[in-house]
Amino acid sequence: MVPERLQVGGQAVIEGVMIKSPGLVATSVRKGTGEIVSRVEAYVSLSKRFRIFGFPIIRGVVNLIEQLYLGIKSLSFSADVASEEKGQAKKSSEAKKNLAMGATLILAVIVAFALFFYLPLVVASATGVRGSVGFNIVDGLVRLGIFFVYLAVVGLWKEMRRVFEYHGAEHKSIHAYESGDSLDVEAVKKYTTRHARCGTSFLLVVMLVSLIVFIFMGRPHSISERLVRLAAVPIIAGISYEIIRIAGKNQKSRLAKILSAPGLLLQAFTTREPSEDQIEVALDALKKALGEEVGC
Repeated sequence: MVPERLQVGGQAVIEGVMIKSPGLVATSVRKGTGEIVSRVEAYVSLSKRFRIFGFPIIRGVVNLIEQLYLGIKSLSFSADVASEEKGQAKKSSEAKKNLAMGATLILAVIVAFALFFYLPLVVASATGVRGSVGFNIVDGLVRLGIFFVYLAVVGLWKEMRRVFEYHGAEHKSIHAYESGDSLDVEAVKKYTTRHARCGTSFLLVVMLVSLIVFIFMGRPHSISERLVRLAAVPIIAGISYEIIRIAGKNQKSRLAKILSAPGLLLQAFTTREPSEDQIEVALDALKKALGEEVGC
């Protein structure tokens, strides 16, 4: 029987992987020279530090904000490594970096709301559909369409395909850890690139849950009613997090398989089979996030 494991997650970055455990965040990046450089920082989630943030639904919103923050921070680190290699590194104070990350986070949230929630609302209104159910179904289908087109277009970008390969390496490494397998390249290679707790699956669940929730909220006719819908998005994210959490904890149950199926299929867009070198980077990040200082 495999002993209970720490819950770990992460994301792919530029030529690397970020892994977060309950107490540490590790980002490992492969330089052009072949060397793996890493940054490890202590981080305890707000949901662990403050009881109220650990309540169902609320913890999902908190987790989403934290993942955005840590993800942007890790991307910034990987971009700095890439800039150093190109001789384009610029010195900047920690305060300026924090300000830039804060601005990037706010901009990312605004763009996400505009693209995936406000634009579908405008398109649905333009169709002339009057019924509440019909209107919200059109709204939801437009949202899903934008999401799929976005993933398909991003996948055409050569650099993003590399990121998707590292995404696959991240998932394989986490699967090996959760299965109690050896954390070495050969052992990890046999695992799938798809994982039930993936952020891609979370986004798809948000899309589907929002469709159901908005149907009950009816068709918005005024600006205030539209704003109420937008204000409900964090609650929808919290509900979606709980669904993903259930699916991730009970991956062998029938219910979990049903809940996970759409997201796992969607990961065909966002993960690719990684090389051994990429798996090595993911393992380096995973081991460091677990507090190990050993090589791969």
